[in-house]
Amino acid sequence: MTLSTALSHPFYHDDEAARITFEAVRWPGGPYCPHCGCLDTIAPLGGKSMGLGWYWCNKCREKFTVRVGSVLERSHIPMHKWMLAFRFMASSKKGMSAHQLHRTLGIPYKTAWFMAHRIREAMRPTDDGQLGGEGKTVEIDETFVGGLEKNKHRSKRKHVGTGSAGKEAVFSLIERGGKVRSRHVPAATAAALRSILKAQVHEATFVMTDEGATDKSIGSDFKSRA
Repeated sequence: MTLSTALSHPFYHDDEAARITFEAVRWPGGPYCPHCGCLDTIAPLGGKSMGLGWYWCNKCREKFTVRVGSVLERSHIPMHKWMLAFRFMASSKKGMSAHQLHRTLGIPYKTAWFMAHRIREAMRPTDDGQLGGEGKTVEIDETFVGGLEKNKHRSKRKHVGTGSAGKEAVFSLIERGGKVRSRHVPAATAAALRSILKAQVHEATFVMTDEGATDKSIGSDFKSRA
């Protein structure tokens, strides 16, 4: 099913239209049980107390909605808000923060933070094969993430120095023309980075590093290009 690009479409504003759309996307061949996987033992449930969108599996005797088994499970956020959040996060070229979702959707910040994390989890690649290969190049580098000590509240300053002190180390691998992966590491040591490099990058890959001693050291196990 091709979703509309017009924000005026009903499923961005009406919960019932959003539910029907989610069902069509997730269950193009009809609803199946997220508990046992059966397809031909499903029947719709009625009743004013439950509302629309409930189904019953006669085999495992469990009831469910389209939310169950998805990132929407155990969420009371209206489905049209989820539809808008998916749209904004998938179409924003520079990404969208939880604060932006909070302001745009008119929802509490904690709710926006929850939605953003779940949507990112749904968008996480499922193919975890190695990067690179014969004739391919992977660039590697580490950085340190964290605010400046001078910008923190006095009670939260650690007084551990400048530069990378007090920050978290992140190791990134970029396949030219391909995927990007980043890993948090306890420390940017050669031993810690080498284990990630060997697990994530194919041995026939050209590895490009900067002039840093650590990067040049761990890249020596590959066809290194400093």
